[in-house]
Amino acid sequence: MPLVGSDFGKQQLWNRYRRQKGLGVLNPVQQDALSQALDGLWAKFLPLIEERVALLGSAAAAFAAGRLPAEEVQAAGAAAHKLAGVLGSFGLARGTALARELETLYLSPSGPEPASGASLISMAAELRAIVQNRR
Repeated sequence: MPLVGSDFGKQQLWNRYRRQKGLGVLNPVQQDALSQALDGLWAKFLPLIEERVALLGSAAAAFAAGRLPAEEVQAAGAAAHKLAGVLGSFGLARGTALARELETLYLSPSGPEPASGASLISMAAELRAIVQNRR
């Protein structure tokens, strides 16, 4: 069965890793097993991933409205940090890049710039779309 959509992306990512490590390319049975394992892990951790994405969305909206307390800025930075780590494991490189950027903005010593509210909202929305489309 040919690989399509996110399965193709996962396979490319895995094959690149294996080539870098000198391990060769997976055969179709191994590819299918890997895909099923990743899908199982995605399903298991999706509620937590969605919770973190939602936190980033609400933090961005609150920041844009000028009412995001310092502890919530830290919580948003921590959520972004955790997402940056996990999304790449599922082949979502753009999601990792967005999460890293959000982490940097939220955890900078002075916090996000006051004029960055719309940008934070946009990045959080894109991150949500990436997660929703992985399903």
